[in-house]
Amino acid sequence: MSIASALVLYAVIWFMTLLVALPIRIQTQGDLGKVTDGTHASAPEHHHLGRKIRIVTVVSLLLWAVIAGIILSGWITVQDIDFFNRMRPPSAGGTGA
Repeated sequence: MSIASALVLYAVIWFMTLLVALPIRIQTQGDLGKVTDGTHASAPEHHHLGRKIRIVTVVSLLLWAVIAGIILSGWITVQDIDFFNRMRPPSAGGTGA
């Protein structure tokens, strides 16, 4: 795995984890009964974004370490998840066509 691949993998895991964590423990204006004129009642009042980003970063790092370890160890390869045999290795000595 190259450095670019590792960074892209981490970014994808981080954003997916963030999207899962965003709605957790959110308090809306409607929940607190303090709806500001011109906003929806579902607009967040207390979202704890800084704390969520720190937690997401740590969780993403742990998930990335596990997934990168599996990829680098060769425990699961592309051929393991290629159910239609579209990514088989090229034949040795053939023309490839």
